[in-house]
Amino acid sequence: MSTDHLTHNRPVGHIRHAASKVPEVTVYFWIIKVLTTGVGETASDFLAHLVGPIPAVGLGGIALVAALAVQFAVRRYVAWVYWTAIVMVSVFGTMAADVLHVGLGVPYTLSTPFFMAALAAVFALWHRSERTLSIHSIHTRRRESFYWAAVLATFALGTAAGDLTATIGLGYLGSAVLYAAAIAVPAVAHRWGSLNAVAAFWAAYVITRPLGASVADWMALGHGRGGLDLGLGPVTLSWTVAILGFVGYLAVSRKDVQRDITP
Repeated sequence: MSTDHLTHNRPVGHIRHAASKVPEVTVYFWIIKVLTTGVGETASDFLAHLVGPIPAVGLGGIALVAALAVQFAVRRYVAWVYWTAIVMVSVFGTMAADVLHVGLGVPYTLSTPFFMAALAAVFALWHRSERTLSIHSIHTRRRESFYWAAVLATFALGTAAGDLTATIGLGYLGSAVLYAAAIAVPAVAHRWGSLNAVAAFWAAYVITRPLGASVADWMALGHGRGGLDLGLGPVTLSWTVAILGFVGYLAVSRKDVQRDITP
């Protein structure tokens, strides 16, 4: 779905006086979002193997704080700043889900509903405070804080859900097919059904996480785990190069800069 669809839920007559801190929702947005989810999955595992799980979590946390600090410091949407923050959220969100499962022994059947409840709580608090969950409203510090809390929760939830389906018999390729079909549901429900644009956006946003992660895992992991055995490092590097290419294009073309009307 595009930003034009999301505008259907906007009250008329409100003009934004502060610049948007998030990008226009275009096809490029969804492509980069899926790529970042895959990078988050493979980069997290690569770092854990390279330096160990605990140092990897520490490094991921530091990188996340630094990326978000820059994102909050800028006054408007800047493509490379925003997408760097998304990548760091993806990496750390994967680590959060993995720590619960690997470090604390929490099964995915419990961590998945846990992160689902956490996301629901973020949405409830956000809507209670701001009366909207629209991405067109992200132009105050408080709304931006809710937005990034929701983004972090979606990545953790998507990681747990993707690993859950992969380990109950579907495998990584089967999970990728499942989520590729699932992501069409909110788009269809919005276009031809009664699902409103904001709900459709966030539903699709959550599903992109297990979709991209499942594809990346399938490409990177060994044949014994149902993968192509391309390796965590090469997959992380190639997907990162793809992200840099798309973000560089958007930074120059500015095709993802929002208009000046907001709810």
